[in-house]
Amino acid sequence: MNPEVRSFHHQDTFTWSHVAVDAASRRAAIIDPVLDFDPVTGQVQTHSAQRLLEYITTTGLGVDWILETHIHADHLTAAAWLKGRLEASGSKPRIGIGRGMLSVQRTFKQKLNLGDEFAADGREFDVFFDDGAEITIGHLVGRAMTTPGHTADSLSYLFGDAAFIGDTLFAPRSGSARCDFPGGDAHVLFDSIQRLYALPDATRVFLAHDYPPPGESPLAQTSIGAQKADNIHVRSGTRADEFVAMRRNRDATLGLPRLFWPSLQLNIRAGRLPPAEGDGQHFLRLPLSAPDFTS
Repeated sequence: MNPEVRSFHHQDTFTWSHVAVDAASRRAAIIDPVLDFDPVTGQVQTHSAQRLLEYITTTGLGVDWILETHIHADHLTAAAWLKGRLEASGSKPRIGIGRGMLSVQRTFKQKLNLGDEFAADGREFDVFFDDGAEITIGHLVGRAMTTPGHTADSLSYLFGDAAFIGDTLFAPRSGSARCDFPGGDAHVLFDSIQRLYALPDATRVFLAHDYPPPGESPLAQTSIGAQKADNIHVRSGTRADEFVAMRRNRDATLGLPRLFWPSLQLNIRAGRLPPAEGDGQHFLRLPLSAPDFTS
């Protein structure tokens, strides 16, 4: 049994969100949904998430899951907002993520100096998946595959012939994910990629991002066979030491994603805003680096 998949592109962050559907039961999972965010004005909007809701409503789908492939550092998740809207319409979706998310929460609670209002115990999410955990969408039975390396909590979801791999790999022309975030490791990412490459070549691979060159359209989908044959960073015959050296050299040249700090502050909360201050206003934190100043 293979899912029907409808993919939605978020141009501002080059992100793909996917809706995986069991055609027999008309049950679905939403994977990696996105909020719209303007870091200049601080405005958070839901236009992209509303597109998902409109698709679900007009096609008569029931949503069992909102699945995160990891705690993203380049866009804000719409998981909590979607859950609230779907519950209001009678659905009972659960937000699922890999259990490694707990270490990411602890790391960024410390880096952001968050207080007791953020427990870092995973309470914002409904289900934590371990490797091999079974996930059911209607009559469609899938499983979670831990694929860390980009982050400690990176997870892929396998349903029939479809793999939703998060940031583990990009399109073959773009290569692989960076490994220099806290908890990242190029050796571990190489091993995770080999797990994916052990899947059948015909496996459909649904991407979380694509960064096309000018004049080309973004790709939502590729295949394991195409990745093994053409990925510019790691083909089927690439050695681990070659990959690790490439990844470390490349990562040393990269700056932080534009929405790194805003994304993490919402995403460790499953997309909920930080607690409001006394006047009802929500605020984000921004760690400063000012080595030429003294306290």
